[in-house]
Amino acid sequence: MSRRILLAYDGSESAQKAFEFALQLLRREGGELAMVAVIRSSEFAVDVCAQNLIEGACAMLGSEMQRLQRRVQFAGANSSIMIRLGQPAQQILQAAREWHADLIVTGQRARFSLMRYLGGSVSSQIRARSPCDLHVVR
Repeated sequence: MSRRILLAYDGSESAQKAFEFALQLLRREGGELAMVAVIRSSEFAVDVCAQNLIEGACAMLGSEMQRLQRRVQFAGANSSIMIRLGQPAQQILQAAREWHADLIVTGQRARFSLMRYLGGSVSSQIRARSPCDLHVVR
């Protein structure tokens, strides 16, 4: 059965591991991959400097994701890239619904990060509301 895998990607080491896991799934089971990167927007992102930072982040992530996309193509699968602005968990869940993902793959950051205590990690927020299966790569 061919799967529609949505990879949450932020360029981190854990995201790299999540990509490798998703690539192995594609090689084994077939399917297609959509990679989504979310750049946190800010209420203060209205000035020129903030806009330049956002554009730079989009370009950098886009370039990295294109490199990963070539690896997916070499493995014989199709892939697409999405770069969004907003809250990561919310945007990843929205992308999963819009793309009709069967599986969301994401990495997990450090176990004791401050974000866990301030509102939960992105992966735990996704787990609570995911419209499909979720695999968190540790």
